[in-house]
Formats: sequence, C-alpha cells, structure tokens
Amino acid sequence: MMFLQASTSGLTSMLPFLAMIVVIYFFMIRPQMAKQKKEKKFQAEIKKGTRVITSSGIHGKIVELNDNDNTITIETGAGRIKFERAAISMDLTNKLNAPAKK
Repeated sequence: MMFLQASTSGLTSMLPFLAMIVVIYFFMIRPQMAKQKKEKKFQAEIKKGTRVITSSGIHGKIVELNDNDNTITIETGAGRIKFERAAISMDLTNKLNAPAKK
C-alpha cells in the first residue's frame, strides 16, 4: 500500500512539469516549425521578377535564378547582388500590389 502512495505522489509532482512542456510545445516550438516550413516553401517557389526582402533587410527584385549553386541575383538601388536562396525572407510583390487600408 505504501508503494502505491509513493508512486502517486511522484506522478502528481511531475504533472506541472509535464504540463509546462506541453504548453511550450504548442505555443513556441510548433508555430516556429510551421513558420520554417512556410519559408522553405516560399524559397522553393521564388521566380524572376519577384520583389523580395533578404534576411539582412535588403530590398530588391530577383533578376536571375541559378539552381546549380542555389543562388539568386537581386537588383537593388546600388546594383546587382548575389545571395543564397536561403537568405530571401519575404515577398514584397503581394504587399505592394495590395489595396490601401482605410
């Protein structure tokens, strides 16, 4: 009988810790994984003429795609710059063409 009480007490003391792990998974880890999946899909579907922002904050328009070495050439106000495909973080084309909010 004493063994049953000890195991129940141990399980009860572990419940807050387990609940905290579940909360962290659903509020932090899972959304981050979904965001990464969305970014990878976006980077795979990039095409010429798309206006983008790089992860370093440079705005430009894609003028050349090179699938052999996984690079992209972007035309900015300062000229053409070559980036890795993974450095592209956001598509500006849809945001620029969206109707203005009132």
